[in-house]
Amino acid sequence: MPGIVRSPRSKLQHVLVRATVRIVAGPTTQSSAGRSNAGRSGTRAAETAARKQRLLLAATHLAAEGGYDAVQMRDVAARAEVALGTLYRHYASKDQLLLAALADQATTLRERLDQRPPRGDAPADRVSDVLRRATRALERQPRVTHAMVTAMSVCDDTAAPVKQEINDTLRAIIIDAVDGTPVPDLDDIVRVLGSVWFAELTFWSGGLIDAAAMADHLARAASLLLGAGPAA
Repeated sequence: MPGIVRSPRSKLQHVLVRATVRIVAGPTTQSSAGRSNAGRSGTRAAETAARKQRLLLAATHLAAEGGYDAVQMRDVAARAEVALGTLYRHYASKDQLLLAALADQATTLRERLDQRPPRGDAPADRVSDVLRRATRALERQPRVTHAMVTAMSVCDDTAAPVKQEINDTLRAIIIDAVDGTPVPDLDDIVRVLGSVWFAELTFWSGGLIDAAAMADHLARAASLLLGAGPAA
């Protein structure tokens, strides 16, 4: 049976069709590959976040059992079921690790305050309510709080970014409590309140004052700095 003989025109059409198929198929294949890479990237990010949460949880559990000295990097890695080298890739020191746990708690506190805003008509009342609620949360695990306060006191250059993150979150919490009320020198007031808060936590964790006195002192500081009502 004689073979099919294509005219030059039909040959050209055939080539164009094949070329068009390749052009159309190319981007589709690349798009699928892109989606696949994005999916793998998202999975890796989720796994990293979950691993870091396990490390923070392990650190706080160890601190709850034995305080600052009980938080040893090798023990944290073992409890979190993470390789020691992986732990050090995420956190360069136990102080950085404890401060990351404190930063996580501060973020959680802010989220809860968004859900249940502080009470009070005046800025001083609302800030006092915030500080009391934050203090109650820290009272529940005194050894963990002491460990975190100790880590905050250590001079560690690697921990400077997370210390700044904690300060920024606490500043945002206090400013949220002021809730737009005009307050002169607000930045200075927030800075002083943060220093008083840290000092009171240090006194409390060292056994110099009890939790009730700490809460009262913080409320008094807020009242003195912010006044009894909105600024005129």
